[in-house]
Amino acid sequence: MGMESSSTHFTIMRSSDTDSKIEDSGNNLVLKAYPMLPLKTVNAEDEGESRVLEPYVGLEFDSADVARDFYSLYATRMGFRVRTGQLYRSRTDGSVSSRRFVCSKEGFQISSRTGCPALIRVQRRDSGKWVVDLFLKDHNHGLGSTDENHSPILQKKTLTHTNSVVELSHRPKIKSIEEIEDVRPCPSGIISAKRFKWDGDEMQPEVEPSAGLEFNSANEAYQFYHVYAENTGFRIRIGQLFRSKLDGSITSRRFVCSKEGFQHPSRVGCGAFMRIKRQDSGRWVVDRLDKNHNHELESQLEVKKTNLFSSKKFIEEEIGGLENEDIVDINNGNHVKRRRENHIGSDWYRLLFDYFQTKQAEDTGFFYAVEVDNGSCMSIFWADGRSRFSCCQFGDVIILDTSYRKGIYLVPFATFIGINHHKQPVLLGCALIADESEKSFTWLFQTWLRAMSGRCPLSIIADQDDVIQQAIMQVFPGTHHRFSLWQFKAKESEHLRLMNTSFKYEYEKCIYECQTADEFDTAWNALLSRYGLKDNGWLKAMYAKRKSWVPLYLRATFFAGIPFNESIESFFGTRFNAQTPLKEFVSQYERGLERRREEERKEDFNSFNLQAFLQTKEPLEEQCRRIYTLNIFRIFQKELLQSYSYLGFKIYEEGATIRYLVRKCGNDNEKCVVTVGPSNPKVICSCQMFEFEGVLCRHVLRVFQILDLKEVPPCYILQRWTRNAEYGIPCDSESGGNPQELKALMVWSLREAACQYIEAGATSLEKHRLAYEIMREGGRKLCWQR
Repeated sequence: MGMESSSTHFTIMRSSDTDSKIEDSGNNLVLKAYPMLPLKTVNAEDEGESRVLEPYVGLEFDSADVARDFYSLYATRMGFRVRTGQLYRSRTDGSVSSRRFVCSKEGFQISSRTGCPALIRVQRRDSGKWVVDLFLKDHNHGLGSTDENHSPILQKKTLTHTNSVVELSHRPKIKSIEEIEDVRPCPSGIISAKRFKWDGDEMQPEVEPSAGLEFNSANEAYQFYHVYAENTGFRIRIGQLFRSKLDGSITSRRFVCSKEGFQHPSRVGCGAFMRIKRQDSGRWVVDRLDKNHNHELESQLEVKKTNLFSSKKFIEEEIGGLENEDIVDINNGNHVKRRRENHIGSDWYRLLFDYFQTKQAEDTGFFYAVEVDNGSCMSIFWADGRSRFSCCQFGDVIILDTSYRKGIYLVPFATFIGINHHKQPVLLGCALIADESEKSFTWLFQTWLRAMSGRCPLSIIADQDDVIQQAIMQVFPGTHHRFSLWQFKAKESEHLRLMNTSFKYEYEKCIYECQTADEFDTAWNALLSRYGLKDNGWLKAMYAKRKSWVPLYLRATFFAGIPFNESIESFFGTRFNAQTPLKEFVSQYERGLERRREEERKEDFNSFNLQAFLQTKEPLEEQCRRIYTLNIFRIFQKELLQSYSYLGFKIYEEGATIRYLVRKCGNDNEKCVVTVGPSNPKVICSCQMFEFEGVLCRHVLRVFQILDLKEVPPCYILQRWTRNAEYGIPCDSESGGNPQELKALMVWSLREAACQYIEAGATSLEKHRLAYEIMREGGRKLCWQR
């Protein structure tokens, strides 16, 4: 006879002695079950007891829980404590795919921690087994005594069902809402799930919620509030959560009345809730509470002994919180329906909808959309007219900034950023992302595309998560996806810190110095062979995705010159964090937006009213000074000046095609090949600066000097870098392309000019009369041209 939990295997232990593991108690059958740990042991020398085997790479476990149990027992013997560290989730189904169990002194978050590196890491295999793939044994602190009292204690729970009582002994890391029949007082004064008791057919907590009430876990707090709600006459839902900026663990949770918010017609915006906060001790305390409801309470619900089992079930992950992704609804014990999580508080919807309606009355180009899933509001996207107009000129390269994922933010606020003609970040849309699923990101990209007249970007910089990659491939099939630097570097440093210094040096040399794909493949394979890392899972995965992060594969795509080793500054800076009050979100958003747009206006003024100094007598320098913005001209001027320190040699000629080897004086290693074709002329440099940044490089400019070209051909001056970029129509649109796109560009260009015209004309009555006469005259000319 056997019982199986989702992560722990139990085997029934039978005995016939007086302390029997199988007991008959009237109609109740009591079974005591114990987890079977795959703990290999060896006999300690000169001792009659056994000693837990030391972890080693390749050791297998049935579950991550069992792996933690094993490491905890090992830690107890060695004299240290264990905490659960970082986890990784599968972007396919959200399940945990890798876990780290670390020494309790890992990190520096509190003064007692010393940054200890000791840990084991387990990964889930396709077989379902968990395998140790990393073991760091050494500690940077003294180890304590091997006190048996510190061994992990398996908590016993009695589950009462209609006809049987089953007593399970297992770790509390994976819990369901259970009915507890043990009413012994807790000596510590902490509220425990065991303090719930039955009163006839109803289960009642011994105390009501109050600020300062403590629980052993978030799960116990949920159970307590659930029972209180059923006896009071309302139902509850799991609300907003907050995560630690340091390790991503959940630090605070809200349990709310089921009628909280307005996403569903049955909800009335009820404000009743209980919020719990995790203490340094690991316990959870009620720090905020509101018992007042704005609706009639139901009569006491008919709570049967099986009611808790049929209401909610959820998993409490070892990182210390409840994961909404694992919440399921169970109807009559047999129908299971998975619900999508939502990290957006319901009060945000009403606030933003009011703001959107106000903006639409002021700005005819304002756009917003809401994702609806099973009748509930999910993700939100919005963009004002200015952002939509900016996208017409600067939507060729976009950055999806989801840096809120770095730490603990009040809301999952993401931004679409472009790069304008001054090389400044420009806002192309905003979003609140309800859950980090492929469905959410697919909806987000599709909505952005619809708001921006259906014009796909050439390239996008976004996180490397599988769900984001899949959404980009689905919505932007021809767009080159480049990984966000902050996330890529975080994962890279985690893996590289386990490698020796010489490997890191060769690794970076391979990535940043290889000039061709064949050269990279050869260097990469040699590197892995030299260090015996051909089977390293992370390196295999990164090689498969090399076109999204290795500079060699990115240079041929236009990325507006965004450097490989620099992150784009957040558009709103640090204005939004965990302490940002809801009522201040809109005002801080608008202040941040206005600050950025004021910086853009200053650069516009400077470009039209200031002139950079010429440093050569080259006609093409004067040409580019007239056309480019100041910032772009400075880049061009730097390349022009550098070109004088290079030499060019003709190395190939066939028909109208000529190749030049251009190298730096005194440095034979710094060289490139420039190919000149028959038309315009057509020029290609092996450094690919023009393809990547849209400005000609020093190597091409040196060849222009050899060919005695006095001006830069128009095809090598991108409209997006010119002073008039915001007000003109891109050349590629004029020469052909999608008529719908061209019309959208013309509409937004005229609308932006009209808005500025209206603002100037509304400053006084005299200017209003003048503006009105000019509009009438312009209208007559337009009608005449028809």
